[in-house]
Amino acid sequence: MLLFKKHNKRKKVLKRKRNVMYTVEDNPKSIVAEAYKTLRTNIQYSSFDNEIKTLVVTSAEMSEGKSTVAQNIALTFAQSEKKVILLDCDLRRPSVHINLNASNLIGISEILLGKVQIEEAVQKHNDNLYFLTSGKIPPNPSEMLASSAMSYLIEKLKQDYDIVILDTAPLNLVTDAQILSTKADGTVLVVRAAKTKKDVVIEAKGLLNMVGANIIGTVLYAVENTRDKYCNYYEGEK
Repeated sequence: MLLFKKHNKRKKVLKRKRNVMYTVEDNPKSIVAEAYKTLRTNIQYSSFDNEIKTLVVTSAEMSEGKSTVAQNIALTFAQSEKKVILLDCDLRRPSVHINLNASNLIGISEILLGKVQIEEAVQKHNDNLYFLTSGKIPPNPSEMLASSAMSYLIEKLKQDYDIVILDTAPLNLVTDAQILSTKADGTVLVVRAAKTKKDVVIEAKGLLNMVGANIIGTVLYAVENTRDKYCNYYEGEK
């Protein structure tokens, strides 16, 4: 009986994780899915002069929901018939391959090192959504992401896809997100409700401003309300 209970608990945890990571795919009419559609619209119209073709999604600290937000943004754009590619640029603690139940034998690291071609590493989730996993964790992630090879990868993907979404490491821990924000058209900062402290968010915003990143907005993640446990609210930079 005890083993049965433990097994049930594990199944519930896995199901809950699936529900969060695939919110807009599994529940397209939910309040959360509608929030992501609003987020998609705000991203599309965040700049009158330049189309947002490359988007960095980051957070100040770990466990704030950035990977969940990045994946659901990607799914939402894919639902609007856009050809989308999601990149796992967190080369230190990658998660896209886990969330999408995919292989991580080859990915961004191998592309940047010239071991494989881009098309060899790209994987497909559905007709409109593709993704690149991190690949092998390198000893020098920041240097690899700052390389001309990374700039070339992003520019090449911009030609082949309608939007490129980069899931990055947290800002206040390493410099990776700062580096990538200089290569992207826009950056979204994810803040977890009732968890992330104000001074931490201010520090993260300051780090982005320091490198001239185009901060197009903030996502307040995991807001509880009476209709749905997970809610995401988008607001422009203030």
